[in-house]
Amino acid sequence: MIERPQEEQLRQVPQQARSQKRFNQILDAAAEVFAEVGYEAATTNAIAARASTSIGGLYRFFPNKLAIFHALAARYLEQVKELFTAFQVSEAAQLPLDSYISQVLDAFDQFVTATPGYRVVFVQSRFVSPDVLAMDADLNRQIAQQLETFFALRNPNLEPAQQALIATVCVEVASVLEILSLTRDQAFQKRVLAETKNLLIGYLQQYFPDQLSNPTKG
Repeated sequence: MIERPQEEQLRQVPQQARSQKRFNQILDAAAEVFAEVGYEAATTNAIAARASTSIGGLYRFFPNKLAIFHALAARYLEQVKELFTAFQVSEAAQLPLDSYISQVLDAFDQFVTATPGYRVVFVQSRFVSPDVLAMDADLNRQIAQQLETFFALRNPNLEPAQQALIATVCVEVASVLEILSLTRDQAFQKRVLAETKNLLIGYLQQYFPDQLSNPTKG
């Protein structure tokens, strides 16, 4: 689970289905408002109105706008974690490694494209909340640990420390380029995606030379 910053914990964690529905409506509304006007221009009144709830109903869960921002970031990070975990199945171990990398990055790109609020949260988090960056870094560590196990299956001859390093490099490189891709239009996002694939596949080729669709002969 992605942990929210302690100082911005929810006032009330929804337990019943009705409360959970209202909670999600507020987050959905916040995603729309943030995507339309940005974090700074967004207001809790606008978010409450978009969610068809009272401002008191919003404050029942969230003490302020930043808490909403953090909760939305946590939701997105959980979704990214679920997306990546879905690729950690035995069938994936049979794919050529370049196909695996391409499918993972394509799935993530589709998620980002279908989730406009994600772009706003993770571009503006650099200016709004270092805590969101810390949450993102924590997710990167979790994904790297999963990827380390995956790489160990692909090449058991690699030392554990090397497996961990390769996994960390892959995740951190992809993460940095992801943020870069979100700073401009969708065409730029697609170009960065293609370059990220090329970069990772070229990097991994030295460690998994026999696991590509068209391995380069030395």
